[in-house]
Amino acid sequence: MTNKSSQNILDKTNWIPALSDKRLPPLNYAPPDVPLKIIYEDNDLLVLSKPSGILSVPGARETHKDSLQNRVLAEYPHALLSHRLDMETSGVFVMPLNKGAHVHVNRQFELRRTQKTYIARVFGHVKEDQGLIDLPLCADWEHRPRQHVDLENGRNALTDWRVLERESSGHTRIELKPITGRSHQLRVHMQELGYPILGEVFYAHDEAKNAADRLQLHAQELTLYHPHSGDLITFKDPAPF
Repeated sequence: MTNKSSQNILDKTNWIPALSDKRLPPLNYAPPDVPLKIIYEDNDLLVLSKPSGILSVPGARETHKDSLQNRVLAEYPHALLSHRLDMETSGVFVMPLNKGAHVHVNRQFELRRTQKTYIARVFGHVKEDQGLIDLPLCADWEHRPRQHVDLENGRNALTDWRVLERESSGHTRIELKPITGRSHQLRVHMQELGYPILGEVFYAHDEAKNAADRLQLHAQELTLYHPHSGDLITFKDPAPF
């Protein structure tokens, strides 16, 4: 691996807007019929492996009520929500099991004391070995749930990344560490870097979108302080791709 340098850091000074089709695909919601997969459980925390294809929380429509949160509540009525993963994203998902733990975990997310590591497969061979993307994001209100880069009005968004493998398929396996937690941050940042995530339906071109049967983005690790012991603990869920 090479050291970070100004040549492999994408920031606001050299950003060139990417062209994208504004048409949104219809949501075909068919969540997988699978049992809960528990990674860790104690009196304070329930940590699950969220499958791709299910909403973290219920949607507004009656047909979108099935969600990981509702499935958990059916078995753990006291479980509380502290964060979300996009419907297409899989991986580590933590739910506090009491009010004290809820306040503690929420505070960590708010103060960015948690550490998140994602694995993604992106279109093409990434030229550099690692870098930092610094591009502010805001909602594309006319085309929700899309987000877009806005250098004047966007909220600060930072993503650390490094290449894990340049595959013989012509794609790249990459590790992503979001320093901030904006909606669709990893999707938009990789798109603007020039390497859209495979299977991505909102921003990727057709060749990248059709290169996988699901979004190739997985929350592989989440590190936080245990709300009772105070120990720093890392929960892991290996990427299924």
